[in-house]
This record gives sequence, C-alpha cells and structure tokens, in this order.
Amino acid sequence: MLFGKTILVTGVASGIGARTAELAGQMGAEVIGVDVREPVGGSAAFIKGDLSTAAGVADIVAQLPARLDALANVAGLSGNTGVISTLAVNFYGLRALSEAVAPRLREGGAIVNVASIAGYGWRANLERAKSLTAIEGFPEVAAVVAEHGLKDEEGYPLSKELLLLWTMRAAHQSLFKNRGIRVNAVSPGPVETPILKQFRAVLGDARVDSDITRVGRAGTSADIAPAVLFLCSDGGRWINGANLAVDGGLEASINAEVLGF
Repeated sequence: MLFGKTILVTGVASGIGARTAELAGQMGAEVIGVDVREPVGGSAAFIKGDLSTAAGVADIVAQLPARLDALANVAGLSGNTGVISTLAVNFYGLRALSEAVAPRLREGGAIVNVASIAGYGWRANLERAKSLTAIEGFPEVAAVVAEHGLKDEEGYPLSKELLLLWTMRAAHQSLFKNRGIRVNAVSPGPVETPILKQFRAVLGDARVDSDITRVGRAGTSADIAPAVLFLCSDGGRWINGANLAVDGGLEASINAEVLGF
C-alpha cells in the first residue's frame, strides 16, 4: 500500500522515526528523512533540519520536492530540555511543517502525528489546550510560556495534549480537508528507544514503571512504525481526525481506572 509513494519522515536518526523510515523503504516507498542529526545508513534522501524555529522549518520545506504522498511527524523532544524547546519542536514546529507541506501533499494524502499516552489529560486541560492551539503561525514560544505561566515539567505532556487537540481540529480545517488530506495521530505508551531514560527523568520512574506493568512490557519502535505507515497508506483512507492508541492496552486500562468501569 506504500509502493511508489513518497513519504517525509521526521526524526529519522533514531527510535520510532528510524524504524518508520526503514519499514517504509522496505514496503516500496521513497523516503525523505529529516533530523537534526544525520542517521547512520537510514533513508536514501536526508535533510538536516531543525523544527525548533520558523526559519528552520522554512529551510526544510525549501528542500522538499513538489509532490509528497504523506508526512509522518515523528520527531520530538522528551521534555528534558525545558518547556520552551519542547513546545517549539513537539507542537509549534510540527504544526508549522505540516501547514507548509500541505500544498505539496497530493489529494487524498496523509499526515500522521506521533503523540503519546502522556497527552491523555487534554480533556481535563481543555481550556488551556484550546488557548495554546489557537495561537496561529510559529509564535515566540518563550513569550507564550511566560504569558501562560508554563513550567518545565509540563512541557512534554502539554505538547502532546496540544498535538492531540490540533489533530482533531486540523482534520476539518480547509487547508487539509479541501484536498482530502487526512490528519491522524498515533499515541504510543512507553517505548524502548534511546530517549526512554530521558522520559524516566522527566515523568519519574514510578509513572513509567506503572505504565509498563499495566501492559506487561514496554513497546518497541517496531511496534509503532507499522501503525504510522498504515495511516499513511490508502488502507486508512476513511480514517481522519483519529488518535490510534498503540500501547498494548495502556489507554484502555487507564480509562477503566479513571472512569470506573
């Protein structure tokens, strides 16, 4: 379902991004990879790029071909560098890239955002999420953080809360909807990637270990990549504005506990 398609994958130097790019290539897609670090081996085409600034996003877009079939937004920070950089990369940079790439995506193309179970609290924090996603363009993130009194330890879960809310909104925005571009998210639980140790430092061992215990093991990049690519493919042509939990049942377990069933 990916043969002959051109897929842009961010975060290709390691983890889920690396496996997504590798698998897409094995399935016959032409892959263009983006990362701040050059991958070892990796995709046939590579753009060294930084999503943390508007200029960085513009530089990436300037190097892209005229036509793409899908964008897999995998790149992200764990939150260990603070709320400003985390929001800049995980949400505002991701959104800016998606909006800039939209005119290059074929009609019926796809955008897939890698969110997280850490964004589960978007409903409880809905007003904050609405306010922060309503800011258009690529804002001065430091000013946004100061205005809203955001704390460093909030950076990662907040970025994923915003991403989940925006995914649902974007699916019905004219920029995407008028050309049949689907916008979906995939939410992993804990995944054995190089930055899992950083997540432990940010979220705490107790939270991470509890999540792993609920489902029996941590996920792997190989567990997540197929779901990302399914949503990139024509097999997901009637899935739009959805969040696919790829977490071994973690969200189901949390729902049962929170909602009391």
